[in-house]
Amino acid sequence: MDRRGVMLLSGLAVLLAAISLLWMFQGIGGGNREFILRLRGGKLAALITVAASIGVATVLFQTVAANRVLTPSIMGFDALYILLQSVMVASMGSAGVAGFPDIAKFLVEVGAMSMLAALLFGMLLARRGRDIPRTILTGVILGVMFRSMSGFLTRIMDPNEFAVVQAASFASFNHVDTTLLPIGAALTTAAIMIALWLSPRLDVMALGREPAVSLGLRFDTMVIGALMLVAVLVSVSTALVGPVAFFGLIVAGLAHGLTQSARHTALLPAAALIASILVVGGQWIFERIMGQAATLSVVIELAGGIFFLYLLLKGRIR
Repeated sequence: MDRRGVMLLSGLAVLLAAISLLWMFQGIGGGNREFILRLRGGKLAALITVAASIGVATVLFQTVAANRVLTPSIMGFDALYILLQSVMVASMGSAGVAGFPDIAKFLVEVGAMSMLAALLFGMLLARRGRDIPRTILTGVILGVMFRSMSGFLTRIMDPNEFAVVQAASFASFNHVDTTLLPIGAALTTAAIMIALWLSPRLDVMALGREPAVSLGLRFDTMVIGALMLVAVLVSVSTALVGPVAFFGLIVAGLAHGLTQSARHTALLPAAALIASILVVGGQWIFERIMGQAATLSVVIELAGGIFFLYLLLKGRIR
């Protein structure tokens, strides 16, 4: 990494630390200070974990797909997660799911997501990655199919069981499931470290299938491995706050624009830091300044959708 990249990452890290301190200590009075700090600390760690997961997962997925318009959510990863939730509730019942240990349930979800993602999206992107319109169309069709199957299961469920699935279908940064934070943070850290270790191979893979294979890269193996990392990261973020469709698109665009580099040693940490700054800073604005008069997830989806349309129009113009 060059000097400019080091300075950029250092600046982003300092900005994140400043925003985190402001979010942690603003408005703390004399009483119950320790309890408030402990509560805010857990939520801050969860927000950073979610943000880093989404940012790194999007950059990895765009590298695999060789396109900056695609995101895991657009291609149906979140819909796949909701389908798994629906299948578990339909087969085990809400009582069975509630009685299932949270960590074991989460690990089962991550494992199933990784295998299904490698099977479905791996074959698609490895063989059709250069045919972008077909890739987008197939990903959208898979997402619609997953949502339709989930919708069918929820229609035949008991209303109480339906409420359990519905609660997992909407993103909320205000109510973060911190019970999964230890295992979620551990999985996120491990996945990001593996992605950084694979950065040289990811740089080669970004050149395209034919150049990468000619340089000795096992392209299909790298595609499957990268998609499994994406599945783990998406599972963590969705389990903690729910599905977020377009946030990763904004983060990846900012990471590419600020770093001005194709090196994943700069892109991946930049995406994680930028996402964390946006989530923590946005949550601070909505909680402490606006008094929760609006919802951060709604604003993110609106801005991300506009940015997605901009990228499509820009691509067509070119």
